[in-house]
Amino acid sequence: MNTMKAVGVTHYLPIDQADSLLDVEIPKPTASGHDLLVQVQAISVNPVDTKIRAPKDQVEENPRILGWDVAGIVVEVGNQVTHFQVGDEVFYAGSVTRAGGNSEYHLVDERIVGHKPKSLDFAAATALPLTAITAWEAIHERLGISEDAVSNAGHTILIINAAGGVGSIATQLAHLAGLTVIGTASRPETSDWAKAHGADHVINHHDAFVPQLKKIGFSDVDYILCLNHTDQHWQHMADAIAPQGKICSIVETEQPIDLEALKNKSATFVWEFMFTRSMYETDDMSEQGVILNRIASQIDEGKLRTTETKRLRPINATQLREAHRLLEAGDMIGKLVLEDFES
Repeated sequence: MNTMKAVGVTHYLPIDQADSLLDVEIPKPTASGHDLLVQVQAISVNPVDTKIRAPKDQVEENPRILGWDVAGIVVEVGNQVTHFQVGDEVFYAGSVTRAGGNSEYHLVDERIVGHKPKSLDFAAATALPLTAITAWEAIHERLGISEDAVSNAGHTILIINAAGGVGSIATQLAHLAGLTVIGTASRPETSDWAKAHGADHVINHHDAFVPQLKKIGFSDVDYILCLNHTDQHWQHMADAIAPQGKICSIVETEQPIDLEALKNKSATFVWEFMFTRSMYETDDMSEQGVILNRIASQIDEGKLRTTETKRLRPINATQLREAHRLLEAGDMIGKLVLEDFES
């Protein structure tokens, strides 16, 4: 049986323990149906990886493979594949209902795959899929914001945690859409990063929003995209949202939120979870491939840029433990990527 290298989880342990992530050999899959078999060139790490790997009383009989950002080369296609061929360079986020991409080869449904930006190498490209799809769906689909900059003139969006992985893309997309972008950050370096990626103003998410908004000339905002601690920021968001405004969050709550706080304003609250389409195989699942190709075009046209800030090599358990450690520390700016399996 053909095998491949991978990094897996068998016991859910703190990241400082050597057995939290392991170098393993697992069977190499083959493509069928809508699947592509991709030779993995680079991967990226996201909060979903650390959340799934977090300590719990559970043991995996077979190693669980994490990783939901991949850039690589198609080496095999299933018999129902129509949009890709062997040799294509691709990037994608995959599905949490299937094995992740921290392996030499990876199976993925073609409908959620995009052609890699031509202007980026694999490592820079792999920083994009999960965060770009999340940001795009949140802004253009969940919040219903048009891409037409003229129609959005005079409208405002508040992006909480603007310097994080999703925030770094969301600020760029919101700026492209013609919105006045107000980001939140709490350190000089994160504030500078947010401004460099499209934020017109930056306020501190540790303080009440409305007084800070008033200081920069706004009584409220039309849209809010919450990328950090939904329950902790809830009342400040409810205070800051404009009547008939819209709030979208990607972060699960630890405490119940009071939706009645939005009632008098007839404000909307909506969730964004980028794995919804692949998890439920929705009729519009292929929209994620469309989004990724749109992102790739905007990258190649110089309208968007990758948010990679740190690169590690090679791809192995030691380097992935370091990547998880850095992410769990909570002060990452942009995205961390890894490239090249050891031969």
